[in-house]
Amino acid sequence: MMAFLRAQGWGIARLTFEHLWLTLSAMMLAVAIGLPLGVLLTRKRRWAGPVIGFANVVQTVPSLALFGLLLPVPWLGENAARLAIVALTGYALLPILRNTYAGIGSVDEALVDVANAMGMTGWQRLVKVELPIAASVILAGLRTATVTCVGVATIAAAIGAGGLGELIFRGVASVDNGLVLAGAIPAALLALVADAGLGWVEKKMSVRRA
Repeated sequence: MMAFLRAQGWGIARLTFEHLWLTLSAMMLAVAIGLPLGVLLTRKRRWAGPVIGFANVVQTVPSLALFGLLLPVPWLGENAARLAIVALTGYALLPILRNTYAGIGSVDEALVDVANAMGMTGWQRLVKVELPIAASVILAGLRTATVTCVGVATIAAAIGAGGLGELIFRGVASVDNGLVLAGAIPAALLALVADAGLGWVEKKMSVRRA
């Protein structure tokens, strides 16, 4: 094992960084889209069904098929990393969108009425009342999205986007379990660390709210 790590250490570190970069980029884009859209759906509830339904459809498309479907798209197909980030964003979007909508939608109407009676604007009510109360639910969606994103990012190697999936695909092609484990173990550790970190933040938010 030590000989293997000495031989492959720099390659594993480089691919881990690529994997992390793909995941973080996709998550930032998913949050930038999903959080405001989830808030908007709580104001325009008649749109909630179609929008969340579309996100559900994207989630059910097999990952390799989605990467393949995006390849012919102009601007995207020319850059494998860009294409992978867009596909990963699609997979991360549903938990963030759904939990934002559910979390804000579950805020007690009495609290909303009190905020309105105090003369708060819609923005003030969102920032000071609704988001703090819904924070733990939103973070739960973020945890799910992050773990999903880390796992699906291994498929990005199939289109040349890099990441730990390269080691897994190389190991499968050469029937080398060492290479497979060299890609799978860091990917699993990334998912566990991200889940634990976000879980700690979620717990802190829950205690603060209580």
